[in-house]
Amino acid sequence: MSCWLSFLCSLALFGIMPGCYCWEPSSRVENELLFTAHRSLLTGAILARGKRTVTSALRAVGLAQEYRFTNYHRVLNRAVWCTWFAAKVLLGLLVAFLPAEAPLQVLVDETIERRNGDKIKTKGVFRDAVRSSRNKVVQCYGLRWVAMMLLVPVPWSRRPWALPFYTVQAPSQKTCQKLGKRYKSVIDRVCFALRLIRRWFPNRTLVVTGDGAYAAVELIQSCRSLPNPATLGARFRWNAALYDPPPAPIPGKRGRKPLKGKRQPSLKERLVDPSTIWENLSVRWNTGTTRELFAFSGTSLWYTPGKPPVAIRWVVVRDPRGELEDTPLLCTDLDATAQQIIEWFVPRWNIEVTFEELRAHLGVETQRQWSDRAIERTTPCLFGLFSLVTLLALHTVRDGQLPVAQTAW
Repeated sequence: MSCWLSFLCSLALFGIMPGCYCWEPSSRVENELLFTAHRSLLTGAILARGKRTVTSALRAVGLAQEYRFTNYHRVLNRAVWCTWFAAKVLLGLLVAFLPAEAPLQVLVDETIERRNGDKIKTKGVFRDAVRSSRNKVVQCYGLRWVAMMLLVPVPWSRRPWALPFYTVQAPSQKTCQKLGKRYKSVIDRVCFALRLIRRWFPNRTLVVTGDGAYAAVELIQSCRSLPNPATLGARFRWNAALYDPPPAPIPGKRGRKPLKGKRQPSLKERLVDPSTIWENLSVRWNTGTTRELFAFSGTSLWYTPGKPPVAIRWVVVRDPRGELEDTPLLCTDLDATAQQIIEWFVPRWNIEVTFEELRAHLGVETQRQWSDRAIERTTPCLFGLFSLVTLLALHTVRDGQLPVAQTAW
């Protein structure tokens, strides 16, 4: 187990090999020492309680008296890492637990790491989704992270788990201008990650699911421009401008060809229209059971001013018991059924569970660094560590039951 853990720690999470540092080790012994520091930090991050700092990780693995403790700090603030290689290896380990023909369902969302301090240059002011409500918006200083997670079924849970494999920081536009860096939006970073995933797995079916922030024309175009197009599912908006396809061109008519046809009723108008035909569906739910839902769907051209119209399939979902609010969804697969679109979207909530588990058990937001490079690396490491711990559990599980330590009480 320790050898396998060492391999995962060095390859999957850090994506670095012995000797890949920005300084030259003076001897082979020092090279091996620096390579061993990776495993010590990761093992300590698992065993530590409370804050996930370098010192707490060293105490957890019995290195409180290590006089060469600066080497462990250098792993975060000076070593040369290959983030893409780390994500590729970690995603490959996660995909190995899926059936050969199963689609890769990737969940994407952003979270705010509440941090403040003069030495954190990339911090910004963002909306705190955890503390905000519909009637009150709470803003906080922090770092914005875009996380992509693979939905993997685990034998000890009735719901699949969202396991992170790629996490990248997305500073605000104001912060990038202040630092003199080129601004990349959240959608731009997701489009880049999707191109990487398609390069790594060119033949696998790829389904991407996000909330309303990812219902963007740019992301739809990026998914369709891939060599093997990916399917995007996201929460839609009620006031979206929907149109019919453009009419057939008239032979001999001069001028610009129309991009869209007649304006369709909005989803809000269709919702209250008595002529709308609702379909009764039995949808697989997160708890492993089925749930009865009502839905109606259609295909339209979605037009946004200044951007070319895109063809989408939309679905409006209603809970007959009234426990859930009416929800509009969109999908880029025009041949997908309403039930497929809903079942792709329902597991999206697992990514929120992972965010909460990361804060509760791996100490996200408790790490403390002053170095820019260390700040950029520590949070993605903790995200990847969540997946590594789950991989260890999957190799340890027997007959769907985890060996849990028990006490008399």
